[in-house]
Amino acid sequence: MAPSPVRVRFAPSPTGFFHIGGARTALFNWLYARHCGGTFVLRIEDTDRERDSEEALRVLLDGMRWLGLDWDEGPEIGGPHAPYAQSKRSDIYGEYLRKLQNGGHCYEKDGAIWFRVSGKPSQIDDEIRGKIQRLEEKDFVIFRSDGSPVFHFVNVVDDIAMEISHVIRGEDHLSNSSKHVELFRALGHNPPHFAHIPLILKTNGPGKMSKRDSGALIEDYCRRNYIPEAVRNYLCLLGWSPKGDREILPIDEIIAIFDLPEINKNNARFDEKKLAHINGEYLRNMPFGDFYCRAAPILRAAGLLTDSHGETYAKSVLRLCQEKLRELDELPNFCAYFFSESFPKNADALAKFKAADGAIVRVREFLNAIKNEGVGQWNASSIEQLVKSLAAATGRKTGDYIHAVRYAISGQSVGPGFYGMLEILGGNCTVSRLKSFTSNV
Repeated sequence: MAPSPVRVRFAPSPTGFFHIGGARTALFNWLYARHCGGTFVLRIEDTDRERDSEEALRVLLDGMRWLGLDWDEGPEIGGPHAPYAQSKRSDIYGEYLRKLQNGGHCYEKDGAIWFRVSGKPSQIDDEIRGKIQRLEEKDFVIFRSDGSPVFHFVNVVDDIAMEISHVIRGEDHLSNSSKHVELFRALGHNPPHFAHIPLILKTNGPGKMSKRDSGALIEDYCRRNYIPEAVRNYLCLLGWSPKGDREILPIDEIIAIFDLPEINKNNARFDEKKLAHINGEYLRNMPFGDFYCRAAPILRAAGLLTDSHGETYAKSVLRLCQEKLRELDELPNFCAYFFSESFPKNADALAKFKAADGAIVRVREFLNAIKNEGVGQWNASSIEQLVKSLAAATGRKTGDYIHAVRYAISGQSVGPGFYGMLEILGGNCTVSRLKSFTSNV
């Protein structure tokens, strides 16, 4: 089978952080290349001598790999159009500048080199936005007076030299398209297919998401132990959605159905709560063995899980917690009471406990019921039956006992399944904690 003519590129500047907008642009390029069986090129715009560094490049490359976005040509891989860093392509830029000079398309002014625009209207057939008419009316600089090339020039030259067929980039670059079309034509090449994807807006208020906004940096999700497949899945939904109501899809299925005309024209609003929800869905659906391998080291690092607890006990706790967790970093606070008697008490949970009618009475009633029944048959089923019988005898709701006792036992108002929680803690521990709680309230 002949290779696909589709060649796309992601061309970031290594600034020391990997913004979620750039990650989404990289992802859409990667998806389209994989959908078409084409080539995904990673090209580094590293001409900012003050900000660019090897450390900054490493943040970018690590973030790409963490998201599973492998590239076919680019840094550390090479390819037929190397080098893939603009700082190493000055000879190529000089060659293309001479082409423009020989064609009479540029001139020198105040030490800089200016491109002479034709003044002709440009019609851009955008794969997402349809036909767009734009006119570039003013000449613009392509080489600064210090001899360094300008973004517009090197961007077009690299797209020509690397045989890029589709330029998929943010809507904020739409204003550059007329300059780029003029340069393509002056260099004797047809422009590539353009596809300008919607911007990512900040969670609240107007404007696009900046690096200072909460949730804006990919490396933060890596540090917070998010599931990379979940972050990637959510990024797919920022400007694109599959048919139907499904949002969580395996990446192979997304690749199969992803296409440029299906991308939305409207800007996408970033929702960190929705991302956390999707991350939780990935955690809940993860094979338990994988979940345990991710979760146990976090508890050990927090000083909660030690060899004295045993693997069987740790697995029983984590199996129960898996069904409720949204983020792995929540684990230490979420389940500290399983591993230590010095567990934190949530202030909001305390306020709810105090506000509940007769909550301390419910705790004492539950404790007395355990004393009467004993802890010989202590499992989730027997505990559930005890609560139901107690509620029937007092005319209360089972939830009245569950909420009050949960706080008394764990210091939290939410958590894993109540009956399973008490089963794992054991009858003796439960009684001991309830006695201590009631005597100190």
